[in-house]
Amino acid sequence: MKKTGLTLAISALLAISSPTWAARHITDQLGRHITIPDHVNRVVVLQHQTLDILVELDAQKSIVGVLSSWERHLGAGFVRLYPQITKLPMPGDLTNVNIESILKLHPQVIFVTNYSPKTMLAQLERTGIPVVAISLRKYQPGQSNKLNPTIKNENQAYNEGLKNGILLIGKVVNHEAQAKALVHYIFKHRTIVAKRLKGLPADKRVRVYIANPNLTTYGSGKYTGLMLEHAGAMNVAASSIKGYKQVSLENVLQWDPQVIFVQHRFAYVVKKIEHNPAWQSIDAVKHHRIYLMPEYAKAWGYPMPEALSVGELWMAKKLYPNRFKDINVQKAANDFYERFYRTQYQPTIDTAK
Repeated sequence: MKKTGLTLAISALLAISSPTWAARHITDQLGRHITIPDHVNRVVVLQHQTLDILVELDAQKSIVGVLSSWERHLGAGFVRLYPQITKLPMPGDLTNVNIESILKLHPQVIFVTNYSPKTMLAQLERTGIPVVAISLRKYQPGQSNKLNPTIKNENQAYNEGLKNGILLIGKVVNHEAQAKALVHYIFKHRTIVAKRLKGLPADKRVRVYIANPNLTTYGSGKYTGLMLEHAGAMNVAASSIKGYKQVSLENVLQWDPQVIFVQHRFAYVVKKIEHNPAWQSIDAVKHHRIYLMPEYAKAWGYPMPEALSVGELWMAKKLYPNRFKDINVQKAANDFYERFYRTQYQPTIDTAK
């Protein structure tokens, strides 16, 4: 049988990927046992959360390729934190990959998201390159590869999942000390909000709606809902919506949130709501309580270090300013950015539409 160029390339990589260089064994967040090289300095990253964490671990020099949708997910301002990203190849995305482009980059490890299609994982595994799936959640059996999983204990699932995910990423790229320092920082600083909100009655919590494009929002089972809970909010969508879904304007009108938060990456949504006559009867709109979240307050379906350690603090102060009068959130953000992004926090606006 005549071998194609792709087949020959895969065969060459399989030869390179022999046990002679394989010195470490890890388990990824899909529970898959994987063998990786002793020292990893070439990785392709097809998940934006992992990309962000690698930069926070000061491991960006190991990145040789990134997902094509990084700007949509991380915002245009991410370039300031990682200028080299604009020059990197983009051989795939969250749910698709170009194998020939991957092979040209000669990565030692490929990071993917936990919900990558099975066909995509199979394609990548056939190259012989170790594929590490990251979820930043701890799952119940049978839920690890789902975008909207069933989660019984959300706090445990996300706390343990984020901790384990950061430590795993750090281990893969030989930045274990940095990963441990990041984990320690996150959970140490997160206690500030919990202490200030202790004793807040459930019926006194501010009703909040997360406004994403096209009436999509987060209900229960996602970190965003947990973020709201930690900040003392009552997520109006939590009781009837599971995961990340589109709702109707009638839903929002019925929920009548007191505050609307809009993610930094969707800044244009603020004006769309403010200028839409159909929204004007909603409490948050009438009283001008539509807040654009800073870039570090990443209200995503998955937890991120900066969201836990600074984002929840920003959100809590917006909702309960009297309880956080003496807290300087800008200073807290600067501290995180200087430690883990090696720069000061500079507010930016993402105007991508």
